[in-house]
Amino acid sequence: MQVPWSPALEGAAQGRSAILAGSPGRRSSGRIGLSRQIVVGGVRDESECQDEITATISDLLSIPRGFAAAFLRHCQWDPEHLQNEWFSDEGRRIRSAVGLLTTSPAAGRHAITVPTALNDMPLTCAICFDAYAPGEMRSAGCSHYYCHGCWRGYVHVAVTDAGSGCLLLRCPDPPCRVPVVRELVDAVATGADRARYATFVVRSFVEEGTSRYVRWCPGPRCALAVRSRPGSGAYEVACRCNHVFCFRCGEEAHRPSSCDTTRAWVVKSTSEGETAKWVLANTKHCPKCKRAIEKNLGCNHMTCGAPCKHEFCWICLGSWKGHAGGYYRCNVYMANPSEFDEETTRREQAKASLERYLHYYERWCAHGASMKKARQDLDGLQGGGLDRVAEEMGRQPTEMDFLLEAYAQIVEARRVLRWTYAYVYYLDPERDEVKRRFCEYLQGVAEESLERLHRCAERKSDDEEGEAEVAFKFEEYVPKLSNLTRVTRSHFAKLVEGFESGLAEVVS
Repeated sequence: MQVPWSPALEGAAQGRSAILAGSPGRRSSGRIGLSRQIVVGGVRDESECQDEITATISDLLSIPRGFAAAFLRHCQWDPEHLQNEWFSDEGRRIRSAVGLLTTSPAAGRHAITVPTALNDMPLTCAICFDAYAPGEMRSAGCSHYYCHGCWRGYVHVAVTDAGSGCLLLRCPDPPCRVPVVRELVDAVATGADRARYATFVVRSFVEEGTSRYVRWCPGPRCALAVRSRPGSGAYEVACRCNHVFCFRCGEEAHRPSSCDTTRAWVVKSTSEGETAKWVLANTKHCPKCKRAIEKNLGCNHMTCGAPCKHEFCWICLGSWKGHAGGYYRCNVYMANPSEFDEETTRREQAKASLERYLHYYERWCAHGASMKKARQDLDGLQGGGLDRVAEEMGRQPTEMDFLLEAYAQIVEARRVLRWTYAYVYYLDPERDEVKRRFCEYLQGVAEESLERLHRCAERKSDDEEGEAEVAFKFEEYVPKLSNLTRVTRSHFAKLVEGFESGLAEVVS
């Protein structure tokens, strides 16, 4: 579904963005110009959007909103698809699919035109078998009436036990397929059940819709939905909870690494495959039973575990009985070591591969930890720490926004640097050697600029020793830190641009 982006929605989105940028207790923090889009979302926002789309379809087709919502769910919340379906055969096919009558039963006494119609004559409830006066029973839009108490219990069981299946609830009469829609739920259910039902409607809108512009924030303990504006070109978004993620794949923001590379790296860094590779690189197989053995002491005299108990030399893998030397050296001359060449080569290759992986993994983790710490520092400043710093310096808090900009830049730069290591890891070690060297050059320049900025933000000197405390003068510090922020932003923008272009200038 492409969410209709009307001028009204455009204005609403801009208004919500303003709310995010200046939400209570937080000042606006700058971003580093990498097509980052701050996106405002949330259950309430998406509920409003869903209501607006439903109202538009209701007015267009002259049908109750509950039925309009049922049609939209059937069409995966795609209003264009719904309109095509409706006008192709005057709605007969989609009415039948949803469960509404395809022809009006106007000839009958109980022809229903609304999904919450009250009975106009005394009737007996088909569930509790009590008699009710006119106006005390309701219908889902068919000719089957039930009392409010039975409807209330019916809806309660659905929203409690069926979960999102409550949106597919039908008339209690077994042969009847008429849907129970929002208006009827609101008319008969308790407040708690109405709230649960509304939550399932929003979940349906976000999860079942074909829209590429709405999805749940994957941040820990976050229950907000996030919407990206169509045509913005941005695919890294920031939720209200401060979690920044890729709108395409749902992983944490990972520029300049592609979504495919990121998925592969995440799987690799969390899988047991690397454990197996470590075993291959750091163990040898018993020559007799072929079980993997790790050498954990200095002695070369190895004894395989029960029931094998084979004794052999760790260095040459020969039987220990044939050794005349001491326990800590092997003096057996291998006249023809060809039988061990294949295993030795395989082991050395595995060890080299593991060392290469660990080189990038350790740096990926290190920048991740630094990013987390910088994020905590930024949150601390936004949560009141900035006011204390301003007070210490005899300044107004509004004069300290440059410090927030610097820390926001540090957080973002750490994130970018982190994912450059995943990017470089998947370059071919032989074919992409020149590209790898250029990547490392860009990494070095950007990282040097970042470290200079980080030291300055923490009020440390950036001289060669890096230990003398800065004579802290506000008038000198502001332009210095602001300039370092701009320089770092420029370096990282060039780094991202180069990596995402595939380093075409190097290849060509």
